Amino acid sequence: MEFGLWEKYYKEILDDFGFSRENDEKSAKLLDEILSTEGCLTLEDLKGFVDFSDKFIVFGAGPSLKEHVKFLMENYDLKDYVLVAADGATTALVEERIAPDIVATDLDGNLDDILLANFRGANVAIHAHGDNMDKIAKLTPFFTSVLGTTQSQPVGNLYNFGGFTDGDRAMFLAVALGAEEITLAGMDFGDIVTRYSRPNIETEIAQADDFKKKKLGYAEKFAQWIEDNENVVIKNLCE
Repeated sequence: MEFGLWEKYYKEILDDFGFSRENDEKSAKLLDEILSTEGCLTLEDLKGFVDFSDKFIVFGAGPSLKEHVKFLMENYDLKDYVLVAADGATTALVEERIAPDIVATDLDGNLDDILLANFRGANVAIHAHGDNMDKIAKLTPFFTSVLGTTQSQPVGNLYNFGGFTDGDRAMFLAVALGAEEITLAGMDFGDIVTRYSRPNIETEIAQADDFKKKKLGYAEKFAQWIEDNENVVIKNLCE
């Protein structure tokens, strides 16, 4: 999705959630400054890493995640797919000794597992927004093979492929990398959160609060936009 089109949705999100565009832009500038010093990937670099397949599996952190991971392990040859984990979904893959090719994160998942995946070869798409500037500053230098993304106007080394949550941003990234087929695992778009998306909850699952429900609504909306507007076949294992 080109930024000119994305900006219409972006303004809607800013108004709906009361987010600050200025803070988003500050966070993007900070991430760009860090990556300018530490080094980063370009989109072409990342395409080179995943050119073995145009078939992608995007893992979300919904309640169906572990069931879907086990189903995929039993019925798919995962070596034939580019595996993209949306933030906290990385933990479920690590638990099953699966190494994702890419992790899309705004750094609020289980950082130990995301760092471990990165150490094992996963490329990391780190996303800057107004609420994660402290994490951007403290954590970005610990990662290697980083692609920077933003939800505001892209600057410097950063990209904006479209998308709002880790899950639908992972889908837009897959499209930008040339995906012709995307299988969605753990992408429930419902009103339940898991310990994968909310590491601080005390139970395996919990009811999503209104803020999270609204975010999941946008995620579903953008997943549908991709299916309607991009030349890609989407299969959601939840359906």
